[in-house]
Amino acid sequence: MRQSKGERIFSVFNAVILTAIVIVCFYPIYYVLISSISDSSQLAAYSGFRYKPVGFSLEAYKQVFKNPSILNSYKNTMVYVSVGTAVNMLMTCIASYVLTLKKLVINRFLNKLIIFTMFFSGGMIPLFLLVKNMGLLDSMWALILPVAINTFNMLIMKTSFEGIPESLMESARVDGATDLRILFQIVLPLSKPILATMVLYYGVANWNSWFNAMVYLRTRALYPVQLILREILVTSNALSLSGDVSGDIIDISKSVQYATIIVVTLPILLIYPFLQKYFVKGMTAGAVKG
Repeated sequence: MRQSKGERIFSVFNAVILTAIVIVCFYPIYYVLISSISDSSQLAAYSGFRYKPVGFSLEAYKQVFKNPSILNSYKNTMVYVSVGTAVNMLMTCIASYVLTLKKLVINRFLNKLIIFTMFFSGGMIPLFLLVKNMGLLDSMWALILPVAINTFNMLIMKTSFEGIPESLMESARVDGATDLRILFQIVLPLSKPILATMVLYYGVANWNSWFNAMVYLRTRALYPVQLILREILVTSNALSLSGDVSGDIIDISKSVQYATIIVVTLPILLIYPFLQKYFVKGMTAGAVKG
């Protein structure tokens, strides 16, 4: 279809604006990447806009992978993300399915109670005391069980489940299927887009989480990689403000900062494209109901 002059101008304007947004979003990642492979001494002396590495050196990455804390915390993070996301998905799927059951007379009350928790909470101190009294302090489960369900994610999944024809589940009940069988053999196979979206949401949240680890963990061997990254950034900033260290140490510390950020961020950047095709479909699933 031939476009009018006004439509062509609008399309060009949109293309320019969207291209500018892409550049603004992409450049910080690109800046960190080229800074991580730049020569540390030249990097410290260079300022301003940067579009290519300043020299070339992989010394920062060598320093990162020489640090035993990085490798151990990476392993911890993999465990926290895999186990945590599995618990998140299991609890969210079960809770979302239960809230869609029309035969459950207290569903309306449960929905209001759940929405209430989105706006009001007990606070950090009561939660810390709860985790401590349950014996979860300084353990892996302190990072998983208190955040087992995200209310917003559960409501999105519930809305998606409500879009599945009720006749499918009714026919399964007539054939003698239990609710668990209906959930795992009918509802979940028909909800792949929303499941992929929730895996992405929970996985990124678990990967980026550091505050709960800082509050609940005391043993350094249990630290996730994000907490180690925070320590590196804080320590490097402290070194840059100290007059007791040489300039070379400060230069290397800046390069290590950038290299650590790339090492920590890269897995999520690699996983996201594989789930992107489900992302928009999953977010809009069940959004419009007739």
